[in-house]
Amino acid sequence: MIRKSIYNKEGEGFSVSDPGSLEKLYDKYAPGFLSLCFRYCGNIEDAEDVLHDGFIKIINKVETFQERDTGSFAGWMNKIMVNTALNFLRDHAKQKRFIDIDPIHDRINFQEEAETQFEELTSKINQEQVMEMICELPSGYRTVFNLFVFESYSHREIAQELNISENTSKSQLSKARAMLKKRINESLITKEDSHGKE
Repeated sequence: MIRKSIYNKEGEGFSVSDPGSLEKLYDKYAPGFLSLCFRYCGNIEDAEDVLHDGFIKIINKVETFQERDTGSFAGWMNKIMVNTALNFLRDHAKQKRFIDIDPIHDRINFQEEAETQFEELTSKINQEQVMEMICELPSGYRTVFNLFVFESYSHREIAQELNISENTSKSQLSKARAMLKKRINESLITKEDSHGKE
């Protein structure tokens, strides 16, 4: 049976046959999902296209949604948005986005930085700046970073999703974090210099 209405755990609902209801759904979730799409795409024009396509998929697939104890309607929509963004990146790839890591790196045991250390560093600057820096990462770094940090994918899951090796996933994440740390430190030094001149 096709589901015509959806209700979340808070009792809020919408009907696929009610344009006003769909507009409320869009107004509630679009800002957060636009931010998600922007993190993957790196520019607002592509992010808006992905957001639009993602919402169309949500409406068309609403009858497949099944709420579980560990899931939610918002989480289900988030998964669709992430998959839509990944499909967009695949479809619009103009060059190979995930280069094989150097042979020497294949023999390295990648040790992930402590999450707390990275979080402490990012907490020292404006969160909008952090988001801008993430969006400016090379596409491969940005995609792996988003999947690992924001979607909590394991390296095995990322490797399967992107058709790369686990070592490549680890390398891309390591390089993304190193690049972000460098950019954040440069931003902090610039901020300190500007305060010192006042």
